[in-house]
Amino acid sequence: MTHPGLQTPERMAEHLDVGSDEIFDLLSEYHHEQVVFNYQPSCGYRGIIAIHDTQLGPALGGTRFWLYESDRQALTDVLRLARGMTYKAAIAGLNLGGGKSVIIGDNRTRDRELIMRAHGRAVESLGGRYITAEDVGTSVEDMDFVHMETENVVGIAGRSGDPSPVTAYGVYRGMKACALKKYGTDDLKNVAVAVQGAGHVGYYLCEYLAREGAKLFVTDIHEEKVARVVDELGAEAVPTDEIYEVEANVFAPCALGAVLNDETIPALKANIVAGAANNQLEDEHHDNLLKEHGILYAPDYVINAGGLINVYSELVDWSLERSKRKAGEIYATLLQIFELAEEHGITSAEAADKLARKRVERVSQLHRSYL
Repeated sequence: MTHPGLQTPERMAEHLDVGSDEIFDLLSEYHHEQVVFNYQPSCGYRGIIAIHDTQLGPALGGTRFWLYESDRQALTDVLRLARGMTYKAAIAGLNLGGGKSVIIGDNRTRDRELIMRAHGRAVESLGGRYITAEDVGTSVEDMDFVHMETENVVGIAGRSGDPSPVTAYGVYRGMKACALKKYGTDDLKNVAVAVQGAGHVGYYLCEYLAREGAKLFVTDIHEEKVARVVDELGAEAVPTDEIYEVEANVFAPCALGAVLNDETIPALKANIVAGAANNQLEDEHHDNLLKEHGILYAPDYVINAGGLINVYSELVDWSLERSKRKAGEIYATLLQIFELAEEHGITSAEAADKLARKRVERVSQLHRSYL
C-alpha cells in the first residue's frame, strides 16, 4: 500500500510520458539507491527526492524549487544533482552520502508555507536517510517551514544559516588554485573574471574578487542584482547572451547548470572555468571539449563544496571559522585533481570522479567493530 502523497513509478511514468522501465533505466544509469515522487494536491506540492548513495552517511542535499519545462527534465536534474552531492561530500572528506530534491513549480510564489511543510513531511517519511537544506529557489525561511515537519533539515535560521558566504569563499580559493595552475601565480589582481549569476553566491564571490583587485564582468537575468554589483563593487554589466564572449581570464558560472555545451564552449574567451553552479556541463563529454580548447576546468562539485561544508557544520557542531578553513582546503584538492589528470592523461572532471569514488569505496570496505 502506498502513501497517498507518494507516486509509484507506474503512476509517475504517466506524467513523464515514458514507460516505468525507462524510469528505472535512468536510476540505474546514475546508480541511485532510491527515488521518491511526492504529490500533495491540496497545496499544489509536486516533489521528487533522490537518494544516490548512503555508504558514507545519510544523504544530504538541498531542495531546488524550479519551474521545469517538463517533469522528465525535473527527474533528470534531481538525479544528476544527487550523484553530484555524493561525489562532493566524498571529495570534501565529509561523512555524508548524496541526495537532492526538487519541487516543481514557480518559486516566485509567496504562498510557500504549505508547500514547504508538505515537502518537510516527504523528507520526514524517509526516516533520516535524507537531510535537506536550501538550494536554488529556496531560502533559510523556507527551511524553517520544512523544519516544522522534520528534524532532517539544516541551514535553518539560528544555526549555520545561509551557506552562500562559505560557498563563495570556497569558489574564491578554488579560483586562486586554478590561477596558480594556469599562470604560475594565485594572485588575482587585475585578473578578468566573467561572472554569470549575481545571486547570493555570485555576489559574495564578487566581493572576494573585488577585494583582491580582480576586474569583474557580471550578468544576471535580474537587472537589479547586476546593478548592485556594478554600484557597490565596480563591476561592468554584460548582457546575458554575451557573457561567454567576454575577453576574460576566468569564466565563473554561478547560476543554473548545463551552461557549458557545444555552442558556448567554443565561444569562451576565458581559459579557466571556475564557478559555483551545479552541473555546469550539459553532457559529460563536454569536459573533453573544454580540454580540447585548452580551458582549465574546476569540477563544479569540488569547487562549490563550501555550501555543503557549511550545513554539515550543524551536524558536527563546527564554528563558522572552522567551516571556512575546511572550504579553504578546496585549493589543495583542486591542485591534487589537476596533478592526477595530468598523470593519467584524463580530464579534471574524470580525475575528480576518480578521487571521489576511491574514498567511497575505501570507507565502505572498512569493517565495523562493536563492543
